[in-house]
Amino acid sequence: MPNLHPITPNRHANRRWRGYTSYAFAATDSITPLVAQELPKALMALPTGFIAHNNSYLPVAVLGLQPGKNLFVALDGRWLADYLPAVYRGVPFALASTEDGKQILCVDEDSGLVSDTEGVPFFGEDGQPSQAVKDTLNFLTQVAQNRLATQAICALLQKHCLFQPWPIKVHADAGEQNIEGLFRIDEAALNQLTADALMELRNSGALLLAFCQLLSMQHLPKLGQLAQAHAQAAQRTAALIHPPSGELDLEFLNDGGTLRFGNF
Repeated sequence: MPNLHPITPNRHANRRWRGYTSYAFAATDSITPLVAQELPKALMALPTGFIAHNNSYLPVAVLGLQPGKNLFVALDGRWLADYLPAVYRGVPFALASTEDGKQILCVDEDSGLVSDTEGVPFFGEDGQPSQAVKDTLNFLTQVAQNRLATQAICALLQKHCLFQPWPIKVHADAGEQNIEGLFRIDEAALNQLTADALMELRNSGALLLAFCQLLSMQHLPKLGQLAQAHAQAAQRTAALIHPPSGELDLEFLNDGGTLRFGNF
C-alpha cells in the first residue's frame, strides 16, 4: 500500500522528488484503468476492454494473462508499449479527498522517489509549490475529471445494452490461457441501434469509446507474444547464458525502440 501524505510546506518545504526510471511499480498489474480521453491513443498500442464495477462498467487496458503479472513491464523495468496509461504518469503523486469533498495532492513517501537532497523541489524559495508540482496537480485533476465523464459514457453504453462478456483465449509457450472477467462492446448490438440512439452515443463521446475498444482488440496477440518473450528471458537468466538483465526479444513489436508516451 502506498504511504500517501498531503504535500504541505511544513512537511515538504525542504524536500525533493525524482521521476521514476523503472516501471517495476506496475509489474503486478494485469489490468489498469483508463479514461475516455486517452482511449484514442491507447488503442494504438494496447488491448483494451471493460470490467464490471459497482453495477457499472469501466474501461481498462489488458496487460497480462493472469493476475499479478504485467507483460508490458520487462524484467529490467522497461515499459514495452508505445503508450503509457495516464494512471501511471502521475507516480509518485495521487489525489485524495478530504472530509469536505475537496481534493488535495499527496505523495507516496515509500515510493523511493522522495529525497532530502536529489530531484525537483516541492516548493520554491517563495514558499509556493514548484511549477513541476503545479503541473502534476493539473494533470491529475484532468484525469479525475475525465474519470467522471468516463463513468457517464459507460452508463450510456450500458443503457443501450452494448456490453457483452469477453472470453479470451491466448496461445503462449505454456499453452492456451484464458482471461476471464472482461467485457467488450457488442458489435452486433451496436450495428442494430436506431439512428436516434447512435446520435445520442455520438454526441456524448460514447460512440468513439466503443469504436476505440473494438479497434484495440487487434493487439490481443501481443499478450501471447510477450508471455513467450518473458518466459524465454527468464530461462536465459536462470541458465546464466546471458547476464541477468531481463532482455526480451521484442522484434515482433516493430516499434523501432522508440517509446511515445505523450499526453492523454
